[in-house]
Amino acid sequence: MRTEDLHSLTGAYALHALPDDERAAFERHLPDCGSCEQESLEFAAAAARLGLAATVSPGPVLKDRVLHRVTTVRQVPPGGGTVERARRVVPRGRGLARWALAACVAAAAGLGGTAVWQYERAQEAGDRATQAQQRAEELAGVLAAPDAASRTVRLADGASGTLVVSDRQDRAVFLASGMAEPPAGKVYQLWFDDHGTMRSAGLMDRGRGSQAVLMEGDVDDAAGVGITVEPAGGSEQPTSTPIALMSMPA
Repeated sequence: MRTEDLHSLTGAYALHALPDDERAAFERHLPDCGSCEQESLEFAAAAARLGLAATVSPGPVLKDRVLHRVTTVRQVPPGGGTVERARRVVPRGRGLARWALAACVAAAAGLGGTAVWQYERAQEAGDRATQAQQRAEELAGVLAAPDAASRTVRLADGASGTLVVSDRQDRAVFLASGMAEPPAGKVYQLWFDDHGTMRSAGLMDRGRGSQAVLMEGDVDDAAGVGITVEPAGGSEQPTSTPIALMSMPA
């Protein structure tokens, strides 16, 4: 599919309305398109809120009362007595109505639970989107800081890395370009070098060779930055020889 076509699928994706081939194509596109990711999250949140607004969950008293009545209503035994006796036991119309009411209550309860679940997931997605937006703003703030200083180094296989530091903001950003994907089950981890003691500064996205990473934590008086290959999820301390070491830019 063309990229411009993929941009138009955010709403259908949020509503799980895409066929498998289009869904797979859109999910391949999503990690590289922040606007589509944000729009999909917003559509999902809106759909969940609409579903919740259209659903009325029955009160526990009504539900218990209906389910109790269902268990006490006798059914007409097959061939068991005359029509008149059967009607005295339970009129057919009333029995069907009770079963229909019970089914409606159960369905309403299920739909209410589904809407609540969707709403909670949408809230979580919204929280993640908000956090991502805050990090993006902080990252842009470091790059645009008047006192931002940078240092670029060559990495393996023609890749490069640029370290940008703002002393005033006490934050750092690492810009990667053309880095090879780490081995299966591994991830690149960034470290602040506190004069010989390595302090974790976060993980890089293993699926992106070129990316901008807002490093976690304050720069403080770190002397430099290192990159190691670590098990998925990262390590408390480096477990491999650094593939790059950079001193702080002047």
